Amino acid sequence: MEEQYVAVPFSLVGFFVTNRPIEESIRDDLTPEEMEKLQDLVAKFLFKEGVKVALYPSVVPPDQAEEAVSELEGMIFGEEE
Repeated sequence: MEEQYVAVPFSLVGFFVTNRPIEESIRDDLTPEEMEKLQDLVAKFLFKEGVKVALYPSVVPPDQAEEAVSELEGMIFGEEE
């Protein structure tokens, strides 16, 4: 019997802090080798052995990730009391 694999979408939400315009903050020279290293790191630290990861980096408009961004802001800048 042939092994069957399934592609399962997942999300890893984060944010970056900058005082520059967004387009000036994101690298546009990421090499295929660097992307492969990044995928390998994510696979190694988030998943069990044998799981392959494919990534597509993109910027998500904040209003589409409002709750996650709020939680991350609290983690980085501290909760306001």
